[in-house]
Amino acid sequence: MDKSVWLEPLQDGDRDQFIIDNQEAFNYGALEEFGRRDDHFEEDSQIISRETIEQCIDEAEAYRIIRDGEKVGGAIVKVDGEHGELEILFVSPHVHSKGIGYAAWCEIERMYPQVKVWELVTPYFETRNIHFYVNRCGFHIVEFFNSHHPDPSDPDYDPQEVDDQFPDGMFRFEKRMV
Repeated sequence: MDKSVWLEPLQDGDRDQFIIDNQEAFNYGALEEFGRRDDHFEEDSQIISRETIEQCIDEAEAYRIIRDGEKVGGAIVKVDGEHGELEILFVSPHVHSKGIGYAAWCEIERMYPQVKVWELVTPYFETRNIHFYVNRCGFHIVEFFNSHHPDPSDPDYDPQEVDDQFPDGMFRFEKRMV
């Protein structure tokens, strides 16, 4: 593991910048895939809304990813006993492909040794994320949420509506710890 990468709990004074950095990282992926014509944004040209990020921060544990003393990303995890959810993991696009995300994930696993099953979801178009979670971190795709198979845990699900943001679906991943 890369010892120059570690996690620090998110400080209140860094909350706004964390949200901005998170949105920048998620928007980068969408713009790479769809270009400026994208219509997958939640609000004001954001793939993930401020409200969604704030809710995740408030309901889970948020961390800054630090590399050589510099803030280069963040993670939000929710742990309940032996079950963990990776709500958000992002690395600044300026430092992609340097092993930072993988080092951060390894640190999360180390911090929560009691977790037996990790879970996360990511949009169908995030091929970079899919590669990362499956091929680098050892997750398995276990479900594909879409208009024919909606996420049963989505409180806003309405069977009469098509998901406007991700109409083509989201993958659910699991990693069972040995």
